[in-house]
Amino acid sequence: MPFDQLGRAIIGAGQDIFNANVVQGRIITAFARTMTFQAPLRFPSFVNQFEQIVLRAIPIVALISLVVGAIITQQTILQLRNFGAVIPVVDLAAILMFREIGVLLAAIMVAGRSGSAITAEVGAMRMREEFDALRVMGVDPYQALLLPRIVALVVGLPLLAFVGAMSGSVGAAIVAVVYGDIPFDTFIGRLQDAMSIKSVVVGMIKAPVMAFLVGLIASIEGLKVEGSSESSGRRTTSSVVKSIFIVIVADGLFAVFFAAIGV
Repeated sequence: MPFDQLGRAIIGAGQDIFNANVVQGRIITAFARTMTFQAPLRFPSFVNQFEQIVLRAIPIVALISLVVGAIITQQTILQLRNFGAVIPVVDLAAILMFREIGVLLAAIMVAGRSGSAITAEVGAMRMREEFDALRVMGVDPYQALLLPRIVALVVGLPLLAFVGAMSGSVGAAIVAVVYGDIPFDTFIGRLQDAMSIKSVVVGMIKAPVMAFLVGLIASIEGLKVEGSSESSGRRTTSSVVKSIFIVIVADGLFAVFFAAIGV
């Protein structure tokens, strides 16, 4: 039995990799057709998805980032007091929020909020046979349905990451002033010295890649939905779990890569 389960797991992983490559290839092909003016990007659909995925997510991303920034700063101050130096917490907050935590929190929130929605929507379209209907009409469903969602994710996640980083910095400033007894003007001055365009650029480079991975996994799981609500729920759960896992792994790989090249 253990060998049977292991074999099934290996075969399932192989099928997932194959399906991911197929869907990724079709999405990239649809994007290439749009860039070469062979097929238009459905702008109303893109705007609608941008509103749903990005604009409506700004409050929750800002709130979560503010709270996490405050918690990290409070715990850091608590430990730094043992060494008699609290001011380095500003450097930590500046680098951590813009380089790592801001984009990671935004990506996780998008994976849980928007990734699940994309999977459910694509799954419902599959159950209603909308993909087959579009093919019969000569319309590429990847071009019409999936590409606007992927583009909205790729364009919108850097914005959410920046909002999250700024909100986390605000939370860090509040805790540093109230709990760490650091004057606000001292915090701002140290923040300006510690911040560099390099940290911001690193975070912005990560965001589109993570957004594409979230959209890709959400689309793949949605396309796997069969004709039942149970299948839709199972695939939606799988989409969220896989997206969060891939986002965290990607962040770790980016951290190792940028450390290796000295960025």
